[in-house]
Amino acid sequence: MVKFFLAIATIADLALAALLIGVSGFWFGSGPESIRAGTLAAVGYVAIVLGCLLAPIAGFVLNARGKAGIGLTVAWLPIAGAVVAMIAPVPY
Repeated sequence: MVKFFLAIATIADLALAALLIGVSGFWFGSGPESIRAGTLAAVGYVAIVLGCLLAPIAGFVLNARGKAGIGLTVAWLPIAGAVVAMIAPVPY
């Protein structure tokens, strides 16, 4: 059952990473709709995408070492972060 939820988390994390890569042009592109974010934002963005890609791997490794609860938590962490980011009010 744990591997099933880890597999679902992997699919969700890869979909989130694909979404982030797909919308990166709106942050870092040169077009008129881009916000032209700086270098620090780019570094943070890359870290978030890498976190989405590495979290399921860490979850499977932790599960293999007998720490299924922590593995599930780590695997679902990027999705939980995305949900919190969508719920949080925008500071104007």
